[in-house]
Amino acid sequence: MGYLRRATHPRIFDDPMTPRAAIDNVARPMELPRCRMVVETEDFLNTCRHLAAEVTARGSLVPDVHPATLMRVHDVRTLYTHDRDFLKLPFLKVVDPVDRA
Repeated sequence: MGYLRRATHPRIFDDPMTPRAAIDNVARPMELPRCRMVVETEDFLNTCRHLAAEVTARGSLVPDVHPATLMRVHDVRTLYTHDRDFLKLPFLKVVDPVDRA
């Protein structure tokens, strides 16, 4: 949802993607054999509660707790992102794909 919000946002891009094109970008990798969709589980809210308390989620960190909770629930430990807020989540190894260092 974060990707769709940004990719279609007219204040971010001069020529934003259409919702259909953005959704297609998300759907295309799902056809790959080692790619799967992570979804909320029954334990999601409890895990979210603990994670939000662990990192004292406030302000701009609050929306990041949702995907971080999904990653924790599904045992995802590495995240490729340029968003530095995810560095505050100690269970994640954050790799910046933009950083050439």
